[in-house]
Amino acid sequence: MLLAATALVAAGAIGLSFNPSVPLAVAETAQTQQTVETPYGRAPLSFADLVQKVKPAVVSINVKGELNTAENDESPIPGLPDVPEDNPLHDFFNQFRKGMPKPPSKHNPSLAQGSGFFISDDGYIVTNNHVVEDADDITVTMEDGAKFDAKLIGTDPRTDLALVKVTEDTDKKFPYVNLSEKDPRVGDWVLAVGNPFGLGGTVTAGIISAHNRDIGSGPYDYLQIDAAVNRGNSGGPSFDLDGNVIGVNTAIFSPSGGNVGIAFAVPAALVKQVVQDLKDDGSVDRGWLGVVIQNVNDDIADSVGLSEPKGAMITKVTEDGPASKEDIKAGDVIVEVNGDEVEDSRDLARKIAELEPDTSVKLAIVRYGDKREVDMTLGSFPSAKKLASLQKEEPADQSEQMEKLGLSLAPAAKIPGAGEEGVVIVDVDSDSDAADKGLKPGDIILQVAGVDVSTPSDVAKGLAKATESAKGDKDKVKVLMQVKTGDQSRFVALTQKKG
Repeated sequence: MLLAATALVAAGAIGLSFNPSVPLAVAETAQTQQTVETPYGRAPLSFADLVQKVKPAVVSINVKGELNTAENDESPIPGLPDVPEDNPLHDFFNQFRKGMPKPPSKHNPSLAQGSGFFISDDGYIVTNNHVVEDADDITVTMEDGAKFDAKLIGTDPRTDLALVKVTEDTDKKFPYVNLSEKDPRVGDWVLAVGNPFGLGGTVTAGIISAHNRDIGSGPYDYLQIDAAVNRGNSGGPSFDLDGNVIGVNTAIFSPSGGNVGIAFAVPAALVKQVVQDLKDDGSVDRGWLGVVIQNVNDDIADSVGLSEPKGAMITKVTEDGPASKEDIKAGDVIVEVNGDEVEDSRDLARKIAELEPDTSVKLAIVRYGDKREVDMTLGSFPSAKKLASLQKEEPADQSEQMEKLGLSLAPAAKIPGAGEEGVVIVDVDSDSDAADKGLKPGDIILQVAGVDVSTPSDVAKGLAKATESAKGDKDKVKVLMQVKTGDQSRFVALTQKKG
């Protein structure tokens, strides 16, 4: 699976047209469970005893479905996985599809293989969402070759986890493994078991390389391991030396599509939370603020009166979302949730996601130096499709010079296709701070110093306001602007001289 010179790849499901990737506790039979002791700080002479205990609980998963290959530009293209839209890695893979020709319209059978593991003796199996989502038929194969039909119980695209269950009537008690109750340490041994390239029951060993890895798939952090993980390992477990599952293998970082010693796993603590929700309800309900956010850098912190670059800045309040009913607007910085400090935008997303919909929450918000509290009720986090439909728009020549900022501006209302809101940037001085901050012709300025703008003179008034309210005797001040590029908005702090 070659994606680019260096790429993030779903560890997983190997297929024809659909490529979606425990202290080794014991794979137990229903009645018994045992652990294998290893002296602290010493590597085992062999992993054989551990493997013998846990391997029976690991299964290969075969999926059949049907795809219409000419539905849209997201259709499967040879060499790239058909990752579902709600999958955290969808946007990553999609960039490689753009501009490529559509294949002919036809329905193709979709075959995929991945991995999973039993978590109970009555046949519940954890795997990855991208392995089984939209499957018509699921077959699980155990280490001894026994095959069982299974059904999908629930999926959670945000964590790329899924729960399936054996459906055949049987008195069989399935061997299972437990999710770890403690976090592994960097340097701890780890064993990965799975079905890479259809080679079921493959075991590899390595260590925990790092915690809290951000792989660009949402607010959740991943474990990084160096045990060999390849296509088909998706959904398989990584074990510690007690035989407990410490993570679910999900993605690899690779220049070639194969293992280079960098793999990522969903941590057991998160798996435990998600799996319980899937078992109870078939889905995971998360709290939702209804805002688009970004991190706060030094310049932004300085311009809004924060002593340090912490919190999450709101760049857009979603229409009809929960926050739209409160006194919350773009440019506000959320610094606390229920009294807990917010480190950055991902931290805020995690804190809100941990709360149930319809929960009352107290937010501490800073608006240009003034801190206040807002009590509000959370909504329910929408699907990726619905969320995307809630956020859209565009860019675009007439002009007034704004020499202090190195910008030439024109009202958006006078520029065809630019919409009615804001001021369009017509030209940017290549030697200006605006150019250094990435502003380009066609970008639209929506706010200056917390005030909505629609003409270049509004921008000038905003600059004057920022200068007047600047604290201290600095000869330069930071001016915070909300800028829209295409359908995405962000905040940029530009430097202008006083006087």
